[in-house]
Amino acid sequence: MMNVIMLLVVLSIIIVSEVMFLQGQKLDAIFIAFWAPTILGFMNYLKYRK
Repeated sequence: MMNVIMLLVVLSIIIVSEVMFLQGQKLDAIFIAFWAPTILGFMNYLKYRK
């Protein structure tokens, strides 16, 4: 269940970043876009730590 929630968070981060980029807030969008792979990497770390 937690994986599904985290994937939804990552998807929402990507969508928010795209909207901001298209509105002209390019640097803020790039900053927010870096959160998605960070969260995915943290999820992989927790998955293989077991």
